[in-house]
Amino acid sequence: MKKPEYYLTTAIAYTSGTPHIGNVYEIVLTDFLARFKRLEGYDVRFQTGTDEHGQKIEEKAAAVNLTPKQFVDKVAGDIKRIWDEMDISYDRFIRTTDSDHVAAVQKLFEKLYRQGDIYKGSYKGWYCTPCESFWTESQLVDGKCPDCGREVKEAEEEAYFFRMSKYADKLLKYYEDHPDFIVPLSRKNEMINNFLKPGLQDLCVSRSTFKWGIPVTFDSKHVVYVWLDALFNYVTGLGFDGEKGGTLYEKYWPADVHVIGKDIVRFHTIYWPIFLMAAGLPLPKQVFGHPWLLQDGGKMSKSKGNVIYADDLIKYFGVDAVRAYLLREMPFDNDGTISWEAVAEKTNAELANIYGNLVSRTAAMSQKYFGGVVENASVTEAVDDELIAAATSLRDKVKKAVDAFKVADAIDEIFLVLRRANKYIDETTPWILAKDAAKADRLKTVLYNLTETIIICTTLLGPVMPKTAEKVLATYSAEKRDFADLDKFGLLKSGTTVTQTAEKLFNRIDIEKLLSEVEAMYSERAGESGKAKGSEKEAPASEEKGGVQKPENELIGIGDFFKVKLKTGVVVASEHLPNSKKLLKNTVRIGDETRTILSGISKWYTPEEMVGKTVVVAYNLKPAKLAGVMSEGMLLCAEDDGNVVLLTTEKEVRSGSDIS
Repeated sequence: MKKPEYYLTTAIAYTSGTPHIGNVYEIVLTDFLARFKRLEGYDVRFQTGTDEHGQKIEEKAAAVNLTPKQFVDKVAGDIKRIWDEMDISYDRFIRTTDSDHVAAVQKLFEKLYRQGDIYKGSYKGWYCTPCESFWTESQLVDGKCPDCGREVKEAEEEAYFFRMSKYADKLLKYYEDHPDFIVPLSRKNEMINNFLKPGLQDLCVSRSTFKWGIPVTFDSKHVVYVWLDALFNYVTGLGFDGEKGGTLYEKYWPADVHVIGKDIVRFHTIYWPIFLMAAGLPLPKQVFGHPWLLQDGGKMSKSKGNVIYADDLIKYFGVDAVRAYLLREMPFDNDGTISWEAVAEKTNAELANIYGNLVSRTAAMSQKYFGGVVENASVTEAVDDELIAAATSLRDKVKKAVDAFKVADAIDEIFLVLRRANKYIDETTPWILAKDAAKADRLKTVLYNLTETIIICTTLLGPVMPKTAEKVLATYSAEKRDFADLDKFGLLKSGTTVTQTAEKLFNRIDIEKLLSEVEAMYSERAGESGKAKGSEKEAPASEEKGGVQKPENELIGIGDFFKVKLKTGVVVASEHLPNSKKLLKNTVRIGDETRTILSGISKWYTPEEMVGKTVVVAYNLKPAKLAGVMSEGMLLCAEDDGNVVLLTTEKEVRSGSDIS
């Protein structure tokens, strides 16, 4: 029988730097969906990749003395390595610098220009480099980018534009005819109320002030603007050449779902469908705008110094534990949170105590009492019925949740059954049954029921923890159960042999020890980041000052300067540290955020003098532990012949203001 096709994609990662764990969530979520669909029996095509063009890339490459291609090759390689480490089962990793993608985008641009959807003009307005977005004055929020809140700069240049308004009514009609096109519903309402109803403005689709992009074939001054370039990866990755599709395109397009972050829903549900309409191509069936993974109540950001990376989590917890946490802790339409302590607690409570303990106890009892042979002696009692009912009804509950993209709910259902199986052990007391030879057949039945339940649950956990599922099924000499049979109980052949593995599935984490090691890791990195950069050799130490002198004429590029983010803050409290003669512990309000910042200025300032001062804060330094206290930034000072003076503002300015 021919398998039904299913095509799903992630947003392609922007190659401006190494992705943090919040970025990794999306690829793990999509991999889960791909694996689950394969389990259901679909012929799945799963695509991911990297978005590699734009002004920001050009600037970042120049700042580190690389060509843009050298820069993106390095970052794309790092992203692909992380995806592979996270056990992502993609079918293609597309790069927007791939020759087939470049050629297809050029053809599409020509086509849209010839039919009048693209026209030449000039742009004057505000541009956000990090978001690669143009804005009008009315769209700015407090004079800043409405998407990321960063500074924008005035820009004027010749550009090609796409006639977005031409397709606005057609897109609204598509929304009406396809009510599930955008999920969750809140994302759809946002698009209609914030963008479509106020009226779409024509979109800039080329740039002429930088060169790192796909060249416009008929106008060498221009390169294709990043969104018109990037979004078409979903079809070029299937072999669409800009005019016609190949075998993969004909087989898999339109996509069943694009999985994207909620911050780029506008591009995927307004720009993308309109581009497809203009190109005469079918629209994707669905776009799922997932929530963010937050740390300490805020969006994870390198500039905030609160970034957790997948590599570090894998080192301490293993790939499958990290995957399980990401999928388990992200609600359908609300942001999730992550911390080192939370991952450790969840690993201990669920993976070690509930799942790992059930698997090892059941295997150990089969080994101890029957030499590893699992047999259904069919000596049943009423207590069996509840466990069997829970196991056989699990498949449909999980499928219903997954179909609605409520993956955390789906995993909850599995762990409810695993908890029920642990309770079943307490109810049936196998260790007592083993003492009575007359109850041997009842004991066999109990262990068989437990083994069957584990196989059903493990099959459904396979998309969450692939390697762990393989290990568990191998322990019970079982194979992944066919999806169609997951509502049946008793399919394990009697006489199957269990092999007790010496290695635990998940070791319990000593949380205090873990947090201590993590703190040391971040402190070490903070120290490394504070070393002089730009010279491989360290400057000679000064005997007079007992430190490292930097040559006064050491020059840096503007890109290096922009790496440091400076903000104004107000000192709201200050105190001496009992175990330090030099440090003051300052509580600094920076906009809506409050930070603890240590500063070695107690020789020159009393705590009373500090309170109320508007100071300049190095905002994006990694936190560092000093004298047993975590410091989240640095106060800037000037030094003159041993006298230290805090840098402050000439006039009163709002706390949290950017300094540039």
